[in-house]
Amino acid sequence: MQNTDDILGVNRLPNETTKKIMENKLATDTGQVTLLSEICLKVNNAKDKSKKLRVLRENDSPALRMVLKGAFDPKIKWELPLEGNAEIPYSKNDAPIGTEHTILMQEARNLFRFTEGGDTTITQNKREIMFIQMLEGLCAEEAEFLINVVKQRLNKVYKGLTANLVKDAFHWDDNFMQKQPSYPV
Repeated sequence: MQNTDDILGVNRLPNETTKKIMENKLATDTGQVTLLSEICLKVNNAKDKSKKLRVLRENDSPALRMVLKGAFDPKIKWELPLEGNAEIPYSKNDAPIGTEHTILMQEARNLFRFTEGGDTTITQNKREIMFIQMLEGLCAEEAEFLINVVKQRLNKVYKGLTANLVKDAFHWDDNFMQKQPSYPV
């Protein structure tokens, strides 16, 4: 079985370092957790490309990179039946933001299970059940955001959030991988 990070193209840091980075990234001035959907809404509301880039770079995290790569990389195929405007049969979590059971920032590490070649040990039925359970654990905004990620239509929902912007923000090449520095010969 492949590593989650190998599939989504994000390198992991050692656990202690990751925990410290994530604590710093997740905590805002009010102590509230920044949702990935909120970050994309800030990108949507930013007036120009430089401000949009700044929002993405200031909120950079392995989870954000995984989710945005899943939304824009055409090589990532989601193994979920989400064609067109089909509704997903899940119960929206009515809990207020901040009190829900899970956040997408934490659940991003499990998204590989829903991609082609990600987790070959589970059946399609189990995969769909797990996805519905993930959606039901997220607040309504994050669940809708995740559905848009899987349908690869974030750029239609969030103005200015495009594959090119994401590649520029994280210094990715056209394969959504870290650009290799070029050295003079």
